[in-house]
Amino acid sequence: MSAPAPSPLAIVDAEPLPRQDEVLTDAALAFVAELHRNFTARRDELLTRRQDRRAEIARTSTLDFRPETAEIRAGDWKVAPAPAALNDRRVEITGPTDRKMTINALNSGAKVWLADFEDASAPTWENVVLGQLNLIDAYERRIDFTDPGSGKSYALKDADQLAAVVMRPRGWHLEERHLQFDGRPVPGALVDFGLYFFHNAQRLIDLGKGPYFYLPKTESYLEARLWNDIFVFAQDYVGIPQGTVRATVLIETITAAYEMEEILFELKDHAAGLNAGRWDYLFSIVKNFRDGGAKFVLPDRNAVTMTAPFMRAYTELLVRTCHKRGAHAIGGMAAFIPSRRDAAVNKVAFEKVKADKDREAGDGFDGSWVAHPDLVPIAMASFDAVLGDKPNQKDRLREDVSVAPGDLIAIDSLDAKPTYDGLVSAVQVGTRYIEAWLRGLGAVAIFNLMEDAATAEISRSQIWQWINAGVVFENGEKATAELARKVAAEELAAIRAEIGEEAFAAGKWQQAHDLLLKVSLDADYADFLTLPAYDQLVG
Repeated sequence: MSAPAPSPLAIVDAEPLPRQDEVLTDAALAFVAELHRNFTARRDELLTRRQDRRAEIARTSTLDFRPETAEIRAGDWKVAPAPAALNDRRVEITGPTDRKMTINALNSGAKVWLADFEDASAPTWENVVLGQLNLIDAYERRIDFTDPGSGKSYALKDADQLAAVVMRPRGWHLEERHLQFDGRPVPGALVDFGLYFFHNAQRLIDLGKGPYFYLPKTESYLEARLWNDIFVFAQDYVGIPQGTVRATVLIETITAAYEMEEILFELKDHAAGLNAGRWDYLFSIVKNFRDGGAKFVLPDRNAVTMTAPFMRAYTELLVRTCHKRGAHAIGGMAAFIPSRRDAAVNKVAFEKVKADKDREAGDGFDGSWVAHPDLVPIAMASFDAVLGDKPNQKDRLREDVSVAPGDLIAIDSLDAKPTYDGLVSAVQVGTRYIEAWLRGLGAVAIFNLMEDAATAEISRSQIWQWINAGVVFENGEKATAELARKVAAEELAAIRAEIGEEAFAAGKWQQAHDLLLKVSLDADYADFLTLPAYDQLVG
């Protein structure tokens, strides 16, 4: 199909960036414009359906597998076989697409790199455009980086030693204010997908791989259908075979957990697997059941391990569903960031990471995520022990697994309660993450853990839920707006003392404090923290 001329109504509203013309070409912008005109209206309708679904959950305080799709769940079908580059996914590393991370992730020894334009990347225009440029440069092998602080140089290893790239665009709810067509901003998902696909689909095919994607924050099979239609359109547009695109869907919302088979079915020719995303999943539970009473109140986030009964139900169902349909099941994140100064901290953390990855491999997952290159060998050993020379264990059908609808939302099956320390931790992590995000950083090391936007979402959601549920902590204090403000003020003072007046003034600490309290205390719960935060993001 010949590309139409770029729209005269295309507006790029941003200061020029170095080499941006290599990304924002007339042909690439014309493609994004066509995606926008063909699919944004459907995206808008699906966002409205999310609101309707949430209202239904507020009314009923329950969820069930969908009766209208029972035939799909009962049917005998499988997704397309995995391409060679995605057949072995035993360890995947995640991270943003800055130049240093691009090189380190590709060189990490992981089988896959999740190149993240979503939760690990604050969507400044610089991050959006230069992240695309870094990926193009990596595929052209003209990427290098010298750290201005240490003077250390970074360069790519040989092609056969590099991770395969699976790119994650932004979720459907976010707009890209810097790019407008026909008088309105383009959805961030279409900008990220469109620029990456247009520039790299053929490049990747020539490298023996393909345009592979992670799809975030999916809430229903109809949203998966929209993505599938986008893939069909995009492949026709650039003239590559149908089925070249492959997508792995993050099952990180509670509604999607009830539609896993349907999501795979909608993407059947383009499906590569499903992933279990922990923090966004918990955030989604709180968001959807926030007015469901005491039985839906989550304890401290670190008390909700993957062995909690309702989390076990979710991960076991995911593995069974994927393997029944011939898809990969990818496990959750090991977020620990090794300390260069404290070997004792590392020893304890590495043992926890090993236990977590041993559990996932034993449960039948085909691979798992890590946030740091030092964790790649640990996760690799766990999966090597189970897989051996096999690329995956999709032959383990897990027919022993049986999950009832209520099992996925049996929050009160977990024997743990919210604590005062949990409130303090939520305020600390939320404040520190939001401050970094407002400065353009999406992946942030906080207390030896790599945190992303999902961390801030669960932090502010738990503060909101505990206050609105009238939780009384173990020290006798009740969760109130006044208590949250007191803890937040103490944290702000502690940060000021910790980093010094000059660094405090140079940061966005007061702004982060105020935004955290707004989204934690407002009676009208914001669907996503990143929506009001984007209004304050500079760049």
